[in-house]
Amino acid sequence: MADLSINIAGIRSPNPFWLASAPPTDKEYNVRRALEAGWGGVVWKTLGEDPPVVNVSSRYGATRYNGQRMAGLNNIELITDRPLAVNLAEIKSVKKDYPDRAIIVSIMVPCVEESWKRILPLVEETGADGIELNFGCPHGMSERNMGSAVGQVPEYVEMVTRWCKQYTRMPVIVKLTPNITNILNPARAALRGGADAVSLINTIQSVVGVDLDAMAPMPVVDGRGTHGGYCGPAVKPIALRMLGEIARTPDTSVLPISGIGGISNWRDAAEFLVMGATSLQVCTAAMHYGFRIVEDMIDGLSNWMDEKGFETIADVTGRAIPNFVNWNQLNLKFKTLASINQDACIKCGLCYIACEDTSHQAISKTLLNGERHYDVIDEECVGCNLCAHVCPVDDCITMVPQPVEGVETWNEHPNNPMSKIPAKAG
Repeated sequence: MADLSINIAGIRSPNPFWLASAPPTDKEYNVRRALEAGWGGVVWKTLGEDPPVVNVSSRYGATRYNGQRMAGLNNIELITDRPLAVNLAEIKSVKKDYPDRAIIVSIMVPCVEESWKRILPLVEETGADGIELNFGCPHGMSERNMGSAVGQVPEYVEMVTRWCKQYTRMPVIVKLTPNITNILNPARAALRGGADAVSLINTIQSVVGVDLDAMAPMPVVDGRGTHGGYCGPAVKPIALRMLGEIARTPDTSVLPISGIGGISNWRDAAEFLVMGATSLQVCTAAMHYGFRIVEDMIDGLSNWMDEKGFETIADVTGRAIPNFVNWNQLNLKFKTLASINQDACIKCGLCYIACEDTSHQAISKTLLNGERHYDVIDEECVGCNLCAHVCPVDDCITMVPQPVEGVETWNEHPNNPMSKIPAKAG
């Protein structure tokens, strides 16, 4: 049976599934319930200086899509609104009773050396396994020159990371903001500052919707709204890209990664692992379905690893990175053609409509024995696979690779003005 235990930056846990710093990790009661359910670790909701922040009501907005509730979740909640001493005492109590679990403490204080120097020994005294520097929160705290206001400035990321490495023996994980043009810039800054690992992504700055009666962004607070942090299944593609960018770039690839962003099931977890993650942080799925969702994640990931012959998480981490390349490294000679399984086809015509109206007019529509019949016109099909995506029947339309000889990327293609191979006349 696969061994799901991990060691990231010297922090060990029995499985890679951690609860992310968020409402589910705000207090001892929640955290104990989570650890009893089987989570490998938690990142305690972000601590700050006293007096605590004040939160608003309400705090969440959500995007629904095609019948799925909370396809995306927007929150305007800030860091912990409980006194620092209360949090520290609870962290110490939990770590004492769960020595085999990863207990990470998220921290956000003003970008002043004395503030970090003051709080770090207090956190270290709890026995926590490491700290996570919250450089990602895009609302409320960023207006106070914390959170993403720090994470968007590489010089600040490096500076604060250096302070933390100077004033604590605990491993330092730097949480990166996605609200930036190039994720490599803050990642490199964290590396220069001595970070032991990075975590990403934090939430994405967003307005989740508008209440057309109140004429205010949601969630509405006494007739007004603001931007918040977007998370959940909808952000997964953005997270995977940024994660992979760090993992595949030579100088940043040395950074261990804690992956965050829409992980909802074992398959999501496996995708984050093969794109470079070692630990996996979950928030929205737990808020939607409860802590016991981790049982399915653990069982599913373990079964998949057994089927694939992977013995440890380290065997899985980064497996897809060699195949994650820039567009100009793709083989332009490769070709697939759509194929419709007529026995599975329900004659809905969505493939025909999508191709006829918006793509390459590569699907024909005829009447056969009084029924609509759809066929792929091979000579017109470019293998875009839009038809397979719009088809409501799984595996009814498949993409069939065609015989190909050799490899030709854009770098070698004669149509490339920078290519040394002359283009053919005519």
